[in-house]
Amino acid sequence: MKKRKPVADIMTKHVYTADLEKDDLHSVKDLINTKHLRHVPVIHKGKLAGIISKSDINRLTFSSLFEDQEDADDAVFDMLKIEHVMTGKPKSVSSETTIREVAEILAEEEYHSLPVVDGDELVGIVTTTDVIKYMLEQY
Repeated sequence: MKKRKPVADIMTKHVYTADLEKDDLHSVKDLINTKHLRHVPVIHKGKLAGIISKSDINRLTFSSLFEDQEDADDAVFDMLKIEHVMTGKPKSVSSETTIREVAEILAEEEYHSLPVVDGDELVGIVTTTDVIKYMLEQY
């Protein structure tokens, strides 16, 4: 196993994002569902402002629990804004951070993903799945 391999080698480089000023929770929910995402970085004025997960969105829905509750879901999504639901100022790593360091952060902090930021620019996202796939390739 290569000990100093950078996370840039395994991260997702084409990242779907939500814009704090342009998007709403409906669009984030649609993005998560149509692109089958679990984590969406949130951008504000070109910089990483937060991250919102599929779990965050699912906590706001009732339609899967009760019949005919789609209107309640819409009301909740209309009342809240992305910044009310996202995790603000998420921990991030650089593209040069080693995969081992990323694995340690994910394990210790119990995160499921980390935005990858170089300078002020979001350049990717790395998830627990990415790290597990990498580990499996080593065996």
